[in-house]
Order: sequence, then structure tokens, then C-alpha cells
Amino acid sequence: MVAELRTTEMAMIDRQQAVDALSDIDDVVRRVRQSRLYDLNSRIMVLWGVLVFAGNVATWLWPRYGGYIWITVNVLGVAGMAAISVMNYSRTRIRTFDFRTLVVFVLFFAFGYFCANVLGHFTARQQGTFWPIYFMLFYTIAGLWFGYAFIAIGLGITALTLIGYFFIGEAFPLWIAFVNGGGLVLGGLWMRRN
Repeated sequence: MVAELRTTEMAMIDRQQAVDALSDIDDVVRRVRQSRLYDLNSRIMVLWGVLVFAGNVATWLWPRYGGYIWITVNVLGVAGMAAISVMNYSRTRIRTFDFRTLVVFVLFFAFGYFCANVLGHFTARQQGTFWPIYFMLFYTIAGLWFGYAFIAIGLGITALTLIGYFFIGEAFPLWIAFVNGGGLVLGGLWMRRN
């Protein structure tokens, strides 16, 4: 009986040790959740980066077809995100793209189109500036909840886009291809490391 009491006393931990252990567990859960979020978003960013790079180069080569090029880029981007979600679901059993996500994209593009084409009547150069900044606004906002990498990527691409708008001449579409498309690819690869 005495041996049983000593074993029980040794197995018990004090209140502070329990609090510390639970805090350690919460920290691990938070880091795993952020790691999964960064992994998923890194794949999405690389996808969009490649598409945006190709869309900007194609728009530079064939400016007359810019509207068709960007509709195609956006449809491929949303479809690619849905495909990434399906692959992610089979691995994690967490659904990341559903009907609500599709509605978010429809609203996002509709609002952007309304601002750029109905209210603003933007030129091609203004469109090439507006859309990256508009996208990066949401990356930056997401960073307030999901991690500083989103803020750094959003603010960096926005600043470089504005530099290009004010200081780059005829090569602006190529500048945007590297800044926006390349920035998304590099940002996605950087997020994989974190």
C-alpha cells in the first residue's frame, strides 16, 4: 500500500506543470495548423503565380486579346484551386474549396470588374496596376489572422507594382509579370520553408 502511494505521488504533477504542458500542446497545435495553412497556400500561390506570369506575358505579346487572356487565367486559377482542394482533402480530410469559396471568387471578380470597368473605365496600364493591388489587399488582410508571410508578400508586391506603374514605361506588362507572377511563385516557395 505504501509503495502504491509513493508511485501515485510521483506520477502526479502540480498545477503549474499541467498549465505548462497544456500550453506546450497548444503551441504545437498552432504551429501544425499554420504549417498546413502555409503548405496549402504555397501551392495555391505558385499556381496563381505561374498563371499570372503567363497572362502578363501573353497580354504584352497580344494586347488586343487581353480580356480573353485574363478570363482564361482566372478560370484556370479557380479550377486549379478546386483541384488542389480535392488533392488536399484526400490527404487531410479538410475541405478547403466549397460552394462558398466559389461565391467569394464570383463576388471578388464582380466587384473588381465593376470598379475597374464600370466606375473607373481604367486603361490597360491602370488595369495592370489595379488587379495586383486588389488581390494583394486580401493577402495583407489575411496576414492579420494567418501569419506575417501573407502581409510581407502583399505589401511587397503592392509596393513593386506601384513602382512599376509610376516609373516603368512600355515594359510595364513584363514588369508586372515578374513582380506579380514571380512574386507569387517566390512567396509560395518561401511559405513552404516556414
